[in-house]
Amino acid sequence: MALRPAVFLDKDGTVLEDAPYNVDPGRMALAPHAFAGLSRLGTAGLALVVISNQSGVAKGLFTASALTAVQTKLASMFSAAGAHLDGFYWCPHHPEGVVAGYAVDCDCRKPRPGLLFRAARELDIDLEASWFIGDILDDVEAGNRAGCRSILLDVGHETEWREGPARTPHARAPDLDAAARIVLADRHGDVRMEA
Repeated sequence: MALRPAVFLDKDGTVLEDAPYNVDPGRMALAPHAFAGLSRLGTAGLALVVISNQSGVAKGLFTASALTAVQTKLASMFSAAGAHLDGFYWCPHHPEGVVAGYAVDCDCRKPRPGLLFRAARELDIDLEASWFIGDILDDVEAGNRAGCRSILLDVGHETEWREGPARTPHARAPDLDAAARIVLADRHGDVRMEA
């Protein structure tokens, strides 16, 4: 099977309004301009995959099974925007967690790229032709380390600004719709990387 390009999306602060540790589908709301961004990406034929750290599992704030309803709601929100959620990959671990089995240092917690490698294997994704869009530099680093190009949403969520070669985004954008425009301009040969 031929590999296909994807857009990997961080969940909280990128697709959804940032609501830490929320697993209540009724409280899930799209971030500003995310509906337009999803709609734009949905028409492009790219695989859309959400990649999320969910350390609330390791911290005992909710169970892994609670994320099933989150995935169902995400898929519905994507569908309403004319897009398809191809995958929802999440890391339940945290090295300082309190739940046995999840309180570990893993390869899937961003900024590590383990979830992207897994998604690429399972969904036949060409990482070098793909993008990662997120609102903090851990998202940028995970995407860059997986071989994707990355876009940082400048929405004020990055607080540490630990910089390094793997933490430099290929582009910056003010919201998901502007980021989608960058991705699509690149696909159509417009090499300018400005939002």
